[in-house]
Amino acid sequence: MNRKDLSEYKGKYNAFRHHAWAGLGFLSVLLVIRIIVPSLSELIHPILIVLVIYVVVALLFTYKYREGLTGGKVIQIQPSDEIEKERMKVEVEKERLKVEKKKVKAEAKKAKKTEKIK
Repeated sequence: MNRKDLSEYKGKYNAFRHHAWAGLGFLSVLLVIRIIVPSLSELIHPILIVLVIYVVVALLFTYKYREGLTGGKVIQIQPSDEIEKERMKVEVEKERLKVEKKKVKAEAKKAKKTEKIK
């Protein structure tokens, strides 16, 4: 299966998954309405049957297009040493800025406290 088919399958899978969940949501709301208002039972029965069929069909198509989830083989690229070193430098700089920010906050808090005392 080529990449175009996989992306098409992924789109169809997502669409049918959405429809299955939406149908289940409507089904649960109708069942609650049926429990709360028992007099509507005769009116709600055909709608419930249609919704159950709708959800089953959506689930079947979700199963049919599940190949779209694989998306083909994923190639892992190892980052070069320079990129890894740069990433580490950025992380160290980030931590240094956090510590510096904490120091500034502590000094401001200390100054505010001494200002209150005077």
